[in-house]
Amino acid sequence: MIRTDPGVDLPQRLAELQCEVRSLIADLRPQVVAIERVLFQQNVSTAMGVGMACGIVMAEAVAAECDVAEYSPNEIKQAVAGYGAAGKHEVGQMVQTLLGLPKRLSPADAADAAAVALCHLAHVPGRSARARVSGVSA
Repeated sequence: MIRTDPGVDLPQRLAELQCEVRSLIADLRPQVVAIERVLFQQNVSTAMGVGMACGIVMAEAVAAECDVAEYSPNEIKQAVAGYGAAGKHEVGQMVQTLLGLPKRLSPADAADAAAVALCHLAHVPGRSARARVSGVSA
């Protein structure tokens, strides 16, 4: 998980994020980078920061010739928990179940990231409905 120091100025934090994302993509060489689309947040300052961070991730992915897939929070919840109004607890529980983990991922951001990946798998063409979410080959 990438974390930056909240006490550091935003431009520096974004530059650190960019370096970390670039390094991860170079090391892991993904074909696709899936992200949660930022739709609405009550705190405008937080929404702006998250939007800027997402922009950096998308730009680095495209620069590395990765596809970028964006999913709304409701699409992620629907794919993982079975309904778009699922709460964080329910999504975390389903991530644990689907991945066969002995306990829930912590922090909650890790479960959210796994949920985005599971959502993307559910949307990959050519896989059966059960296999899409569980990751089992059809």
